[in-house]
Amino acid sequence: MIIIDCSNGKIERFGSKPFSEGLPPCSTFKIWNTLIAIELGILKSPDEAFYKWDGLERSIPAWNKDLSLREAFQSSCVPAFQDLARKIGKERMQSWIDRIGYGDKDISAGIDAFWLPAPGRKTILISPMEQALLMRKLLKGELPFSESSISVLKELMLIEKTEGGDLYGKTGSGTDARGIFTLGLFVGFVESKGKKCVFACCVSGENVMSKQARSMVESILKKDKLLK
Repeated sequence: MIIIDCSNGKIERFGSKPFSEGLPPCSTFKIWNTLIAIELGILKSPDEAFYKWDGLERSIPAWNKDLSLREAFQSSCVPAFQDLARKIGKERMQSWIDRIGYGDKDISAGIDAFWLPAPGRKTILISPMEQALLMRKLLKGELPFSESSISVLKELMLIEKTEGGDLYGKTGSGTDARGIFTLGLFVGFVESKGKKCVFACCVSGENVMSKQARSMVESILKKDKLLK
């Protein structure tokens, strides 16, 4: 896990794994998929109609209905954001990935799959350090997105308001070739008493997923008195 103070760039590191190791972003890529679509005018507001359910029953009940953008983001509805990526298209997506410098910039696995790990698929790869630094650039206004687009994204990313601070983020989970969860991610930022800190957390191991990463982040932010 990495925490970076947006004001002075101070970095806190937790854990022994290499922070520069490229990993599949899984559903944390929904942050950027969404933001690019807002900037392009494909999306406009958190509560707009977004996903029309195709009638196919999926293992996550929250996905088996029509969803607003907010609902799809919060339930991390994979087919909804695959549809969105197809609307953005390969050329525009690659252009934006290159402009913001997202990981190794490789979307060759397919416009609706390049962030999703699967056997035999080379996903785009981004390290925890790169995730955190990119989020810091976004909050500091150093990426080519409008303030209005970022405002909509922040509303979607808001997870919790506490007396100590406000938590924003997006989770992601990945499976191995057996379909067992082995990767958990949580990427975002916290606003507390006028201070902004970004974070990126990765946990791995058998039966590990994003809820463990989020729990770890919340625990450390509370110890640092950035949340309550």
